[in-house]
Amino acid sequence: QVQLVESGGGLVQAGGSLRLSCAASGRTFSSYAMGWFRQAPGKEREFVATIDRTGSRTAYAGSVKGRFTISRDNAKNTVYLQMNSLKPENTAVYYCAAGSAFPVVVRGEYDYWGHGTQVTVSS
Repeated sequence: QVQLVESGGGLVQAGGSLRLSCAASGRTFSSYAMGWFRQAPGKEREFVATIDRTGSRTAYAGSVKGRFTISRDNAKNTVYLQMNSLKPENTAVYYCAAGSAFPVVVRGEYDYWGHGTQVTVSS
């Protein structure tokens, strides 16, 4: 069992940056691939980024590639999402998730989820 807690969300102006963190409980964090998803009001939860167990491979949604960076620190049981050049359309609740395979962009393939952190980008 893995418990995930996101933090770092908030209100930022367009063009600004935020760094999200997701802290995981348990000793098996390094055995999971990790992903970030987001859900805007009235929309489906969508894939943002994923990273493999060691942090050596990453994958991104096309809409965030070049602006967002996913990383992880297995010693700290934490995965990060650095978000730069934010746009109002990036406003959403951001969720981290843990799964057994990489790369996985389908939310149903992830086993554990956090409760999310709100990111609001003002124009």
